Amino acid sequence: MAEQEVIKHTKKIVGIWGSKKGFWHKVGEFFLEIIIIVFAVSLSIYLHDRSENKHQQHETKEFLLGLKQDLETDITEMKEDIKSFEKSSKGFSYITGRKMNEPLNPDSMKKYINSLFNTTGLVPNSGRFEGFKSSGKIGTIRDKELQNNIMDLYQENIPNLIASTDFYTTKKQKLWEYVALNTRRVTDSTTSLLAILGTDQSFNISITLTSVKEIVDRYDVCIAKMKTIIEAINKEYGEDH
Repeated sequence: MAEQEVIKHTKKIVGIWGSKKGFWHKVGEFFLEIIIIVFAVSLSIYLHDRSENKHQQHETKEFLLGLKQDLETDITEMKEDIKSFEKSSKGFSYITGRKMNEPLNPDSMKKYINSLFNTTGLVPNSGRFEGFKSSGKIGTIRDKELQNNIMDLYQENIPNLIASTDFYTTKKQKLWEYVALNTRRVTDSTTSLLAILGTDQSFNISITLTSVKEIVDRYDVCIAKMKTIIEAINKEYGEDH
């Protein structure tokens, strides 16, 4: 509509100077048409910008509400991860807390054996964030503190956590390799696993796996940051969303 108005009034400008009206009358009409064209263009730009901003804010709202769901899912997983690491720590602490030459108790090991040979680590629901960031839309989040917290979470806090859990898993793998190379069958239904886990070599590896404080601390940092982000989203759009 604005383009049609501009074309119509441009044609009028062209026609003004071919009319038989007086010079000053032509000048008045000329400037009037110029004013109308400027107004039409400005209005068109304003309406376009307003529409574009409305569309951007709708996309931002959809992103943040979806992000909230991602974070709530991640928090649930992370709390379970913490329990897993703490149980793993207790298992390795049991192995390294025995007196010299004291055999591992089979009943005690039943509680910990799975945690010694599992892997735990966060797989964040980061696809939504990565897509929004790569499209250059992060700047459309009007709350700059919220924007910064989201960027810190995904570009600093979570990578730090993953680095810690990956390193822990790497140390566990050394134990797995040692156990795999040295465990032998004792009978058709038993192996020398507990004896291997009780060796000095296993002790030396296990002692490095007893502490998970750094990992748990980094989980706590991530969870706290996620809760802060969720609270900000709730404040912006209401808790019912």
